[in-house]
Amino acid sequence: MVDEPGTGVYPEYWEADVVLRDGGIAHLRPISPADADAVQAFHAGQSQASIYMRFFSYKARLSSKELRRFTEVDHVDRVAFVITISGAIVGIGRYDRLDDPAEAEVAFNISDSQQGRGIGSILLEHLAAAARENGIRRFSAEVLPENSKMLRVFADAGYELSRTFDDGVVSVEFNIDPTRKSLAVMESREHRAEARSVRDLLAPSSIAVIGASRKWGSIGYQLLEHIIEGGFSGQVFAVNPEAFELAGMKSYARIADIPVPVQLAVIAVPAEEVPKVVDECAAAGVKGLVVATAGYADDGERGLQRQQELVRQARAHGMRVIGPESLGIINTHPGIALNASMAPALPRRGGLGLFTQSAAIGVSVYAAAVRRGLGLSSFLSAGNRADVSGNDVMQFWEDDPDTAAVGLYLESMGNPRKFSRLARRLARSKAVIVAKSDLTGLSLPPGHVGRTTMAPPSALDAMMRQSGVISVETVEQLMDVAQIVASQPLPKGPGVALASNSSALGKVVADSAGHHGLRVERLLTGIDLDAGASVSLAALRSTLRETLADEDVHAAMAAMIPARSVSTEDVARVLAECAAESGKPVIAAFGGVLDPAARLDGLLPADAADAGIPCYSSPGNAVAALSAVVGYSAWLGREQGLFVEPEGCDPDGTREELERLLAPVHGEQLLKLDAGDAASLLARYGMAVEPSTVFEHDDDAVAAAGRLGWPVVLKTTDPALRHRLDLGGVRLDIEDAESLRRNIVQMRRALKPFGSPALEVQAMAPVGQACTFRAIEDPLLGPVVSFGLAGDAVNLLDDWAHRVPPLSATDVRDFIRSPRASAKLFGYQGLPAVDVAALEDLAARLALLKDEHPEIALVEFNPVLAGPEGARILAAEVWIGNAAQRTDSARRAMRR
Repeated sequence: MVDEPGTGVYPEYWEADVVLRDGGIAHLRPISPADADAVQAFHAGQSQASIYMRFFSYKARLSSKELRRFTEVDHVDRVAFVITISGAIVGIGRYDRLDDPAEAEVAFNISDSQQGRGIGSILLEHLAAAARENGIRRFSAEVLPENSKMLRVFADAGYELSRTFDDGVVSVEFNIDPTRKSLAVMESREHRAEARSVRDLLAPSSIAVIGASRKWGSIGYQLLEHIIEGGFSGQVFAVNPEAFELAGMKSYARIADIPVPVQLAVIAVPAEEVPKVVDECAAAGVKGLVVATAGYADDGERGLQRQQELVRQARAHGMRVIGPESLGIINTHPGIALNASMAPALPRRGGLGLFTQSAAIGVSVYAAAVRRGLGLSSFLSAGNRADVSGNDVMQFWEDDPDTAAVGLYLESMGNPRKFSRLARRLARSKAVIVAKSDLTGLSLPPGHVGRTTMAPPSALDAMMRQSGVISVETVEQLMDVAQIVASQPLPKGPGVALASNSSALGKVVADSAGHHGLRVERLLTGIDLDAGASVSLAALRSTLRETLADEDVHAAMAAMIPARSVSTEDVARVLAECAAESGKPVIAAFGGVLDPAARLDGLLPADAADAGIPCYSSPGNAVAALSAVVGYSAWLGREQGLFVEPEGCDPDGTREELERLLAPVHGEQLLKLDAGDAASLLARYGMAVEPSTVFEHDDDAVAAAGRLGWPVVLKTTDPALRHRLDLGGVRLDIEDAESLRRNIVQMRRALKPFGSPALEVQAMAPVGQACTFRAIEDPLLGPVVSFGLAGDAVNLLDDWAHRVPPLSATDVRDFIRSPRASAKLFGYQGLPAVDVAALEDLAARLALLKDEHPEIALVEFNPVLAGPEGARILAAEVWIGNAAQRTDSARRAMRR
């Protein structure tokens, strides 16, 4: 059961698994009366100094009255969280509302043995989130001056602190609304913890294969063999109760029998045995699990429940899980040399990190990388992605010096907002290539847990582009792009030189390049490769050197057909030399090769000393890959700008108004605001809606027109007709009372077949381009804002632009210019350009409103009339409801 905030009922949705500073896992939950004995045990285990710091005096035991007070809370005015590891309480945080209902006193107590793991910071984040839900805006605390650790927790949280010292106590006060600084602090701590968590999985000091087997071809046999033959630098142990010796080493009956600590356990036992093995691993102090076992996704609802229990069981004991149904993990660093996977050999070392989900796709991705000669830094197959996800691995890759570019094949996405945030940050230093299947949540692979979405599929694509992700559709396209970013410098622009030994092929490739947004600066079709190897290669080298020296040429591509005197390897070596000398990317495509043994799709030449030249059997694939890399380089080179915060916005007042409006709303019910409430709410973010008046009698319409000012517009309130001039739903430029009365009669007659909807009158706005804005709270993506030109562009052609807040200045600029019809905003067919800056300002305000207030379920402006001076909102629709828990919020929590 998930309860609403402020009801006093146990709020189950506040529970969360969290990653600690050192990569360990703990469970956070609200306290309950059943915790009384555990709280007493926690207190008894504290040092005298810690007890004194918390209570300002020493007490060996808590009284029954104190235990009741500490454990019996209402989850509204009094909230307390405990953090547990293996069921034992290791930290407690609480707040108590003060006489000022907007303020609460906060206090913490962290186990002596667990201090330094970031538990206090995590408790503060979750208490602040709970307090905000219950209408509290400030925290205060009284701390002894010598309690430097707790003072540091407050100081390092990113809030603006106010301190006073009186009577030997430091009083601290701060506003708990998230700020850019506090969110940045949280994200930085989250990054370090999650990166450390994954690093410990990929670089363990010792491994045990549980379910290791002497049966050739079995999963347990292959996993153990591959770890040993890969040259793993740590200790390796085999666990099988029915074998005394495996792979030339002693086999242990249970992991508890291994005489040294085991950091990572690779599990390959039948699904029904996994729970027992996980408990044994927990008792032995194992830190992480790679579960290769099947019997989860392919076992329906029962398998999904088994999978959820696996994660709950592991996290309760502080262990992370890769899998289940994982293909395994690989780390090619020579100091680790880990191949705990089904791959037959440790791959060539390189700078590409790979992440996949299901084992079947993992095999395809791994095989494609090896086939093309792409060296890997690390590889992780998440299987059903029950715990460790692509977001976690991106955190690790960001700091990994061995990884220069990353590729992810995603079949589902549990936290798109977090993905967007991480990818945007990671893409600033390393190319992020994503091949995605249907991520809308409507057809998730079995065993993958995700939310459904109401946003159009193009919204997810827009989020990817906004984050700097190179988005592709297939594994092969992922490798096409990876070949370039893993071996070549990034192009500094779209200018390309095309060289070919075929005039016809050169022209075809040039046309393709133009269609992909590349600018062909030089087309070299006179390349002769049949004049003998030494002559032909020397001429090719000289021509490319000269061409690449041109400042307008940012990349080169050689599109060749077979020649008698030179091989593809010979051409590739020349291209590699020219690329190294110029510092510009060079790629090749070899078409028409009939030799089935010829290696065309991959890096040529590829040896330990040379990363190789990206080669393709299809010139079209080569052009598409180069175009994608050019697009990424352009994104990287743009000034991203700061996140936009327009002046004159009132988040506190908006929050209070929403609380008032939502008072009668319960459950998942949505409330449509009337015109007055909608206008009032929007005005708090500087968005003014042109007033209009609905009327029943003609005299009321004339009086309203007098107040609004002539000339006026007459329109129906029917949402399907109110913008349809052709169907009689709108009449413009009515200048006096007599004309208004006449138009009312005519419109009522015309609308009679449509059920005679109500009419309204509005002041006539200056002529302009009709646009439309929409903002929704999506279950999968969170807030999504959309923009298009009103009418057929959006209604028939689906010509929308979508973005996921928060938006930078560059995001806002691109947002307004993204629809194909946006050319009409900049002076089209002799019409004057509209005030684009006004549209950008409106977009920024709407995005900020939607980002800061998830209670707003839908906002639609239709139309917004953009003229040479200003943009006017002529109609606004606003729906509100109880806020859903966003996938990325101002508290650290692992996906549940």
